[in-house]
Amino acid sequence: MRQVWLGTILLSASAAAYSTAGFFTRLIAVDAWTLLFWRGVFAGLFIFGIVAWRERGRFARTVRAIGRDGLLIAVCSALATVCFLNGMRLSSVADVMVIDAMIPFLTAGLAWLLIGEREDKATLLATMVAAAGVGVMAGPAIAGGRLAGDLLALCMALLMSFVLVLIRRNRGVDMLPAVALSAFACAAIVLPFSHPLSVGAHELGLLALFGTSQFGMGLLLLALGTPLVSATRGALIGVLQTPLGTLWVWLAFSETPAVATLIGGAVVLAAVVADIALHARATKHQAAD
Repeated sequence: MRQVWLGTILLSASAAAYSTAGFFTRLIAVDAWTLLFWRGVFAGLFIFGIVAWRERGRFARTVRAIGRDGLLIAVCSALATVCFLNGMRLSSVADVMVIDAMIPFLTAGLAWLLIGEREDKATLLATMVAAAGVGVMAGPAIAGGRLAGDLLALCMALLMSFVLVLIRRNRGVDMLPAVALSAFACAAIVLPFSHPLSVGAHELGLLALFGTSQFGMGLLLLALGTPLVSATRGALIGVLQTPLGTLWVWLAFSETPAVATLIGGAVVLAAVVADIALHARATKHQAAD
């Protein structure tokens, strides 16, 4: 029970970190590719720095220990980012949001197929409700999507589901080096399109903060929290970043969200909180019996 609660807290914090992406992209006045390059570099350095400090003389052994699944996690996570970026360019933000909300469903299927992990009905119901909430948020703009962009977004969702299941399957292995490698891989992929030497000292400082606090911390907490809860529940908690991202932009830049966005966000939050509460109650009853 204690492990599940710790995992829930870590993954909720991961979703909160990821949700600040919109805040930083509005704050930093550089082109998207350069922003993504430096985000990946600083995130990778941040996570590898933590691994090096924690492991000290065992750093190389810890990196080698990730094995084939760790390399798959790094590659799939990096490719998911590329698919997400191009999906956003070729489709509507609304379409990508809705497809992103499918990740818990896809994760449930992959977890059952690959590791035999079956999710309880309450979490599956909460996942359906959360997906409906994202649909409400995106509803007014959903008609603007395009097939190519939607297919890329679907690839992103499948790849991230695979990443979550692989981390869960290797819960006895430290996968922090794998997510650090994925951050560096993202930077390498966007490098040909970016202009990393064009940024000034002020922008570089903001980019360092972006890379460490949003991408680096998000990946770090994801890698630490995912092994402690079911893969589907972890993906469900990750959906929190959608309404939270809207909230931060609203508070920081006074971008008032539409009524549908507020309603949908409340539905997502309610679904996740209800799942956590129901799971805690069921665990308490099992312990009492």
